[in-house]
Amino acid sequence: MDRPEIEVRRSKRRRRTVSAYRDGERIIVMIPAAMSQREEAEWVEQMVARLEKAERRRKPSDDELVRRAKTLSNLYFGGLAKPDSVRWVDNQQNRWGSCTPGDRSIRLSARLQGMPTWVVDYVLVHELAHLFEAKHNDAFWAWVERYPQAERAKGYLAGWSAGARLPAPPGENDDEDQDQVD
Repeated sequence: MDRPEIEVRRSKRRRRTVSAYRDGERIIVMIPAAMSQREEAEWVEQMVARLEKAERRRKPSDDELVRRAKTLSNLYFGGLAKPDSVRWVDNQQNRWGSCTPGDRSIRLSARLQGMPTWVVDYVLVHELAHLFEAKHNDAFWAWVERYPQAERAKGYLAGWSAGARLPAPPGENDDEDQDQVD
């Protein structure tokens, strides 16, 4: 795998802290101006590794999504929900996820990549619940609410949707059968 371009920025105001972030395809590492070249090299390696690890955790592969879905099913549904496939898709601009119970497939919007793990887990739990409860009825929501961070994740997605000027996420329009997650 190719290493991204790395830019080191030294700051006279920075005394001890080192930080890193991604800016497009580059990784920016902020270090104190007084740091030696040897210390800089060590910190750059360490911070790039930390950043890449965090990115991998926030952007799991399709295989990792399948494993995560099975773990969540075991935790919250006693293993009742058994998806045959779980994958990222780029064609969902108005939904966070969708489920086809007939072929037991779950698709998650690529827009979720980079969001906190507990938010992605919520969307997975929501879609897993559709494997045995198709409609957004009281029984469905009772299953989804087993996920302890369900309300927090709904709030996060509502805020994100409002900022992006998208329709309200699930639970906001209780009289509708369809929502953004599906």
